Amino acid sequence: MSESAPAGPGIDKIVIYVDADACPVKQEIYKVAERHSLPVIVVANSFINVPRIPSIKLQIVGEGLDVADDWIAEQATARDIVITNDIPLADRVVKKGALAIAPNGKLFDANSMGMALATRNLMQDLREQGAVTGSLRISH
Repeated sequence: MSESAPAGPGIDKIVIYVDADACPVKQEIYKVAERHSLPVIVVANSFINVPRIPSIKLQIVGEGLDVADDWIAEQATARDIVITNDIPLADRVVKKGALAIAPNGKLFDANSMGMALATRNLMQDLREQGAVTGSLRISH
């Protein structure tokens, strides 16, 4: 069951979008959003439990690679916040003027996106070639 999103034209509140896939800080996001009276839209491919608070909505999107990312990128505006570990999604929303934050608190911005994308692409290429089997941490 998907809820309709509170975002859209005429709504002037900041909306927090959560890319729910592997987001380890959902509970913390809910607490901060409730404290600041901000709506949260948790976007997932299947049902997940969210608090029964009117300002927190679950948006279920179709199955498939990047379906949740595409939905978030279409909805987010320059006033919104997107919580994601997905660097290409962060890049898309930053280009729209939204704020993108990784679950660890790292801010993605126009200055850091080029390096983040290059690092992601390099690591993906190395994994595909079998040169790297785990994750490599690179500080920016």
